[in-house]
Amino acid sequence: MGGMLQTLKNAWNIKELRKKLMFTIIMLVVFRVGSHIPVPWLNAEKFRSLIGQGGQLFGFLDIIAGGAFSNATIFAMSIQPYINASIIINLLTVAIPKLEKLAKEGEEGRKIIAQYTRYGTVILGFLQATALYLGMRSAVTPGSPVLSYITITLSFTAGTAFLMWLGEQITEYGIGNGISILIFAGIVSRAPQAVISFVRLYIGKAFGTGIFSIITIILILFVFVVVIAAVIWVQEAERRIPIQYAKRVVGRKVYGGQNTHLPIKVNLAGVIPIIFAMSIMAFPSTIIGLIAPNSTNKFALWLKNAQQSVLYAVLYALLIIFFTFFYTIIQFNPVEIANNMKKNGGFIPGIRPGKPTADYISKVLNRITWFGGVFLAAITLLPNLLGIIFKVQGIWFSGTAMLILVGVAMDTIKQIESYMLMRNYKGFLE
Repeated sequence: MGGMLQTLKNAWNIKELRKKLMFTIIMLVVFRVGSHIPVPWLNAEKFRSLIGQGGQLFGFLDIIAGGAFSNATIFAMSIQPYINASIIINLLTVAIPKLEKLAKEGEEGRKIIAQYTRYGTVILGFLQATALYLGMRSAVTPGSPVLSYITITLSFTAGTAFLMWLGEQITEYGIGNGISILIFAGIVSRAPQAVISFVRLYIGKAFGTGIFSIITIILILFVFVVVIAAVIWVQEAERRIPIQYAKRVVGRKVYGGQNTHLPIKVNLAGVIPIIFAMSIMAFPSTIIGLIAPNSTNKFALWLKNAQQSVLYAVLYALLIIFFTFFYTIIQFNPVEIANNMKKNGGFIPGIRPGKPTADYISKVLNRITWFGGVFLAAITLLPNLLGIIFKVQGIWFSGTAMLILVGVAMDTIKQIESYMLMRNYKGFLE
């Protein structure tokens, strides 16, 4: 503990790092203040009630927004439209040659793609705000429909655009990836409420019903710690393929000849497959909850309560695995890597350059992706299983939230670590 405090003190003593930390903290304060500014023409109580009927998807959006969604504030949509726009632009980069060319042009190309992402964020934000307005019409206060539509949709869209700008400012002048930091702050801000709910549900039971409830509490906390440890392990795990470069003689100088490796992360897709799968699985129940919340139709009732069924769990897991492969293939191109290695005189020992190298990398990548996909599915469905066994309520304790929290925390710590090492200080990862 003393070493950690000394490390924090050393970090604070670095002027440049101190400025970055202070700037990040100020931006997060702005984010939390904005999360409590209400949107005009909206009844927060009715809006919150409708969100409760929207199912798992709305619950996840509220966690990402740090409670701003259920409170009907200007940051209700959080940074979700930006995430969706980034994913869409990323996918289009593979499909559209012009975008693919821009992605390979270095910093200037990335700036243009970032600008396209900003435009896409505003467009998607406005469409999502319109969908929320239409789905939540009963929460709109009486008055002019046109004025209320313009006010509500523009408030939601402007809130998302401001958060996008806020995240970019943190990335440029603060510490860590700004968008990820905002998502991290939103999730963490809900932690006290989750802890209070846990205490109310279980501490009273423990003292009222004896040793079984106490064991249940300890077991849940143990699983919580194990999940965090497993996420850290998988986030850091990578498969290293050995690469050797042939020696080249240019004039009197010898180039190449060194041995290195090609690192392939086990969880290359990150949390994207879970978000995709969750959106698809939650869409039917969300629509039913908004259109016919009081329906007695058997199919509608099954959709609303499908999360407790085995079929739901199986479909959810299969979708996560599918999207893990889908997104990994988009992010990692074995053919392109094999060609680049061949151009630079690199080869994998025992594997011929060119197509055999690409096939070998693809084989290794498929094995790793299977493990990553199954892990993501297991870590996502574990809270559902705990909910069935121990009657644990609430979405905060979820694999998605844990992946985001751990990933962002580790990336931020590594960035601070790099500043510490540049100043010859020992860091967190000692």
